[in-house]
Amino acid sequence: MARTRNAWLGPASRPVFVPDDVDDPAVEKATGLVQLPLNVRWSEPSLTYNLDERSDRARVYEQVLREGTAADVRYYVRVESLLELWDELVLPEYVRRPWANWFSRTRGIQLAC
Repeated sequence: MARTRNAWLGPASRPVFVPDDVDDPAVEKATGLVQLPLNVRWSEPSLTYNLDERSDRARVYEQVLREGTAADVRYYVRVESLLELWDELVLPEYVRRPWANWFSRTRGIQLAC
């Protein structure tokens, strides 16, 4: 059994999805009250989040960006809200870095990782 984490083991080895079309206005977005799918929030009990509330939206974004598929990211994450919440989100560097790169490439915005 491995006793330490490395690039091949642990959370940092999970894929981080940054879909190029995440900000496409044609992509349907979640609104209002939501319950995250089991692949995102895999611990019980299931919780209901209100995406109209900043604190709930931040918790959803943290979970979706760490655990979600590309489809989950497209559905739950609004790019402008992500940008607004960026400094408040509790996310590891391995999640922040690809998103910071996306914002730099697509919006010319430099974000701290």
